[in-house]
Amino acid sequence: QCTYLEIEQAERTHAVVLSRPAWLWGAEMGANEHGVCVGNEGVWTREPVGEDEALLGMDLVRLGLERGSSAREALEVMVALLERYGQGGSCKEEPVPFVYHNTFLLADRAEAWVLETAGRYWAAQQIREGSRNISNQLSIGREITAEHAGLRQRARSQGWWSGDGEFSFAEVFSLTQQPARMEAAKARYHAGKELLQQHAGHITAETFMAILRDKASGICVDLEGFRTVGSMVSVLPRDPALPCVHFFTATPDPSRSVFKPFVFVAGLKPAPQVISPTFRDDPAKKIPRFQSTVDRRHELYRRHQAALELMEMDQERGQKLLQTLRDLEQQGLEGMNALLGGTVAPRPEELADLFFDCVEAEMKFYT
Repeated sequence: QCTYLEIEQAERTHAVVLSRPAWLWGAEMGANEHGVCVGNEGVWTREPVGEDEALLGMDLVRLGLERGSSAREALEVMVALLERYGQGGSCKEEPVPFVYHNTFLLADRAEAWVLETAGRYWAAQQIREGSRNISNQLSIGREITAEHAGLRQRARSQGWWSGDGEFSFAEVFSLTQQPARMEAAKARYHAGKELLQQHAGHITAETFMAILRDKASGICVDLEGFRTVGSMVSVLPRDPALPCVHFFTATPDPSRSVFKPFVFVAGLKPAPQVISPTFRDDPAKKIPRFQSTVDRRHELYRRHQAALELMEMDQERGQKLLQTLRDLEQQGLEGMNALLGGTVAPRPEELADLFFDCVEAEMKFYT
């Protein structure tokens, strides 16, 4: 059972860790036990968005992670389901539908891909070197590695492409009149590209954390209505003997949040502090949907928000708290760097408790 649709079950699914809006089934981003990571962003194209309930882009993120043991396999799962079921339905927990199509980043220890969609149509680009970012717009031009079998025919039949010259997915399928939010996305996309280029050749987890916290570029959004709600950074070593490490904030606005490390191991200790409550008469599941609201914040989120209010009221105490949180994050980073550098070998039970312990430590600072 996905957010709106029921689809056929897979024989086997992989263990996943997800960062997701609590009302839906899918995820905005996450990783699986094989070191596959997927994240998505909304996009508007020449293909009309469908209010009819189908798969959400967030459902595709989770399905790719649950059913793909490599980035390429996750991509194949996602496009097969997209072609079969389509994408559509509201992406926001509000009575007025908010509908979009999706672009995705996929990576594992060996490969990285960008997948971009317009309705049931799609194009994918394998990233063979350097860095790559996405930001609420189509960005795959002529460098298409794989595509929907009917993609070019669709473009010709709609009069979007004459069939002459090289085919660019972004040029052909992007809207001619961009909505205002797409203009903002352009600036964000270029800023992200630039920030990554500045660190070319020596990008670390800390580099990504700093970029995700960049407010000047609009990458870190802290406005009412839209804000960066959760952030994730993953380190995927090429050496299979080393574990993949995934850092999650589980709280909004990364400039005031702590990235906490998570490693897949046996006997993982659950962290109920970051699991949102469930509701018997959930307004997201009752038809018509979203007729009432419920408080979906998990315990860490609530405490973090209360601390933010305090930080805004008392600047001095706020700065102190922020510094304490940064120190906590630094400890986690140093521990993980030592683990990945091979200088320490923590016991499996230490890794099993790692994320839980980091969340507990953060909660203590908020009380």
